[in-house]
Amino acid sequence: MSQYVSRLSGSLPAPRLRFGVGHRRPRRVAMLSVHTSPLHQPGTGDAGGMNVYIVELAKRLAAVGVEVEIFTRATAGGRPPAVELAPGVLVRHVDAGPYEGLAKEELPAQLCAFTHGVMQAWAGHRPGYYDLVHSHYWLSGHVGWLAAERWGVPLVHAMHTMAKVKNASLAEGDTPEPAARVIGETQIVRAADRLIANTAEEADELVRHYDADPAKVAVVHPGVNLERFCPADGRAAARARLGLPQDAFIPLFAGRIQPLKAPDVLLHAAALLLERDPSLRSRLLVPVVGGPSGSGLAKPEGLQKLAARLGIADLVHFQPPVGQDRLADWFRAASVLVMPSYSESFGLVAIEAQACGTPVVAAEVGGLPVAVRDGLTGVLVPGHDPADYADALSGLLAAPGRSAAMGEAAARHARSFGWDTAASTTADVYTAAMYDHAQRHGQRGGHHHHRRHRLRHV
Repeated sequence: MSQYVSRLSGSLPAPRLRFGVGHRRPRRVAMLSVHTSPLHQPGTGDAGGMNVYIVELAKRLAAVGVEVEIFTRATAGGRPPAVELAPGVLVRHVDAGPYEGLAKEELPAQLCAFTHGVMQAWAGHRPGYYDLVHSHYWLSGHVGWLAAERWGVPLVHAMHTMAKVKNASLAEGDTPEPAARVIGETQIVRAADRLIANTAEEADELVRHYDADPAKVAVVHPGVNLERFCPADGRAAARARLGLPQDAFIPLFAGRIQPLKAPDVLLHAAALLLERDPSLRSRLLVPVVGGPSGSGLAKPEGLQKLAARLGIADLVHFQPPVGQDRLADWFRAASVLVMPSYSESFGLVAIEAQACGTPVVAAEVGGLPVAVRDGLTGVLVPGHDPADYADALSGLLAAPGRSAAMGEAAARHARSFGWDTAASTTADVYTAAMYDHAQRHGQRGGHHHHRRHRLRHV
């Protein structure tokens, strides 16, 4: 474990970097999000935390003077080729494959067409139009690798999730990630000038599983929109707006419905709570907010059938994915958010819920031990045994005072995850990538030629 990565553990931002005169942030970044559009509704299809991440990061980068153009695959006809998402943030729709009915697993075959579309957009600009490429997820990484090479600019890549990590902790019956993805990720790790990890653990995994150069790995915690996700007018008002009973115990699941996210663990835990205390039936409500995704698409009704089998179909309320403001109300209304995931690179939903003043019961995996402070803002559960989740929920149910104190601590904890910090730290990573790239290619870099200055960590 390098000093660089380990120094960034916990919830500390990456170190500020100081550069000599002549070193600057990029003016314009090409951001690549092949498989999911930042304009899509999170919680449906392949849209989730990564969509929120890209939208918020791009907006905050634009606010500090870094223009962002996001390239994504067109998934509907008649969409304008470019849409302004916010001042300084442009979304470009690239035609690559059919608009609908294309699973994420089929997208590698469309990368050539997507790359062609990105190159066409670039060809219409003056030389040096984009200063840097930032790709998200391995599919985008391959396009980013090619674009960065062609344009003579640095590549910054964020994995978000990794095949080797996912395959090491698969849910029962879930489909392993293919070897082609592992190979692809390995190539991107080698090609990138900088790799952005959500947590120190993810940085460690990049080094351990993919032999990443530790000096190229930077930890940037994703942020949360603290204006939108906040306690606001409290639980009672949120429950009134959503038409939920005021006295109910409400453990909430919010996210894509697929084996990886393990919503079935919450249903089994709820059934166990009722087994232990049948009187709970009159005041237990389990909302499941989200749509089927990934391998969950094969059995979209699976969760409803499980609720019926467990005899709790009347208590489980399935809600389609909702907009961010409505989602914030669901978080406020919940007694607790439950995240029994098998793998999470960060778990943005956990921070969003805590920012609304709601404690979290989560699996002790991936970035969740950074997102949730065990015993203070929620409870971390080792493994995926529903009995352990039932125990954690019983503890909160039996001690309303403890639960309320956790909610208050959760809101305080989440305040350290603002997007402004994430954006300024990302901009520092860009500057470092440009500096290194200029050092390596300075003699033949044309508009990339910079005077050499020593980089100092502060």
